[in-house]
Amino acid sequence: MDTNTSNNNWNERGSPTKPWRTASCRARIPKPCKPSVTGYRRRRSTHCFASGCNNYPTLSPPRDRQAGYRYQLSILQLELSLTQVLDQPVSGRIFFEDVIRENLDIGRPKQVQLIFDRRVTKATPGPFRTRVITDGVIPSLHIDYKGTRIKQYHKEGRALGTETTINNTYDFYIGKNLRNLPALRRIGFQANRRLLQVQRISHDCILAEEAFQKINRPLQVTSQRASALRFADPKVQALWRALLLFQLLPTGFSNRHLRQHFASLLGQPPDSLTHGQMTYHLRRLRLHGIVERIPQTHRYRITHLGLRTAWFCTRTYSRILRPGLGSIRPELSPPNSSLRRSFDKLDQQVTSWIQHAKLAA
Repeated sequence: MDTNTSNNNWNERGSPTKPWRTASCRARIPKPCKPSVTGYRRRRSTHCFASGCNNYPTLSPPRDRQAGYRYQLSILQLELSLTQVLDQPVSGRIFFEDVIRENLDIGRPKQVQLIFDRRVTKATPGPFRTRVITDGVIPSLHIDYKGTRIKQYHKEGRALGTETTINNTYDFYIGKNLRNLPALRRIGFQANRRLLQVQRISHDCILAEEAFQKINRPLQVTSQRASALRFADPKVQALWRALLLFQLLPTGFSNRHLRQHFASLLGQPPDSLTHGQMTYHLRRLRLHGIVERIPQTHRYRITHLGLRTAWFCTRTYSRILRPGLGSIRPELSPPNSSLRRSFDKLDQQVTSWIQHAKLAA
């Protein structure tokens, strides 16, 4: 008879993260017998199990023990977790979502054999798949290898959790005896580390999010404050477009030059904008690092960051968001629009599924 020890999650340092409980006998284990922080000690746990079973004579009657029958601890399931606490939880969630988006092929055989350091052949039982399961707004990544599962998720909204659950030790040609626990722990923790090494993203999404929020929020530089450059604000979009007209001027541009083009983009005469209003816009562009003032002059030039930001914001707004939002609205788009047809099909499928669920209920 095998008695498994369940509900024990062991972190990389070897300390239990949940209370110790036994699934079959629920023996009360004395405090001196609990595993130490330095690691799981097989002899001590076996002694604790034996002392706990002594409280239940029906599990091991004296005549059975005299005859040589003994219970033996075995590993039914082992869960090994790696938790990396994030100093910025929101940015960590954005990072994890980008990791999932760019690593959807992580469950393929060629990737799985890198994670578990095992050769995968046609005879290796599957399935090999990558599953993304969303609980509310928090996604989790699931990878399968034989009977072993790896789960990666945003833990408690503050950390990145990577857990390897070994359901069958024979997947790695290791027995279930408790003395094999160090080898299994090594395999599980190495799999957690290799998964993080295999995963790659094409950009630093945390820095990108910080840069986007820095532009779209008010800013304070020393004692000076600058209002936000809202992405969807028509005046901000007009400023981006006006700045792109001066990108090739070696001597930069002045307040008067920017006012002429800015007013035209807003559909107003240049005289309707005062010198103080343009000074306000130039000041917040300068504090956000979009433009810089040429020393000893009253002229400005666009920075490298400002040029790329203006390019990206104007083209994203005019070529993706504005036409895209117009294409998905039935009253604004032609019936033969591919984007509208896709959204109409999605709407029909969701409506059909809701009707089917009501009939089943």
